[in-house]
Amino acid sequence: MRKKQQKKLVYGIIGLGRFGYAIAQALAANDCELVVVDGDEDKINKAAALTDNAHIVNSLTSESLQQAGIHECDVVIIGIAGQIDVCILTTLYVKRLGVKRVIVKANSQEHGDILEMLGAEVVYPERDMAIRLANKLLAPNLLEYIELSDDINIMEIEVTEKIAGQSLLSLNVRKNYQLNIVAIKHNNSVLIDFEPSYVFSAGDTITIIGRKENIERFEAVI
Repeated sequence: MRKKQQKKLVYGIIGLGRFGYAIAQALAANDCELVVVDGDEDKINKAAALTDNAHIVNSLTSESLQQAGIHECDVVIIGIAGQIDVCILTTLYVKRLGVKRVIVKANSQEHGDILEMLGAEVVYPERDMAIRLANKLLAPNLLEYIELSDDINIMEIEVTEKIAGQSLLSLNVRKNYQLNIVAIKHNNSVLIDFEPSYVFSAGDTITIIGRKENIERFEAVI
């Protein structure tokens, strides 16, 4: 029996500032279906290169959003944090239109708290970027940093000469640091199934998950 093709998700983006347009570009580059909305004609003309569903909407109301097709989206991203009252009302309208997943950019904790009360997922791009930059400055070997919660992080760290030549077994990261290595990148190949006998080389990158304090202890060693 032939497998049914999985339905493509439709993404809505409201607000084409730097945040919204960057997301639209990334999604379009991955052949995603987009509905984009903004009140600026120049921005909509620019977005027309990314999708056929680019709409000028000068007044964000439940009716205007429905006419643009926002109610048919599986995920809607709202990037109008600079206009807090408009952002909150737009989030309310989108939720009332029945969109299951609504992701909203906030510019303060209080703003984010209100959005979460409306059932939205909240992102703080400037704050998150600042935290990532600070972590990279504090840990030069740190390549990537994702905060899953207040306690649990995922980090990508470059292997240095300190542990080059040592095996995964000899480091025993799980026992000694209570961390799990989920991937190793070696010579442009990403390994997710690796033997305990794997020997690290300088320049390898390892992706680890665990508590921040344990990652920091491990990062100090390598």
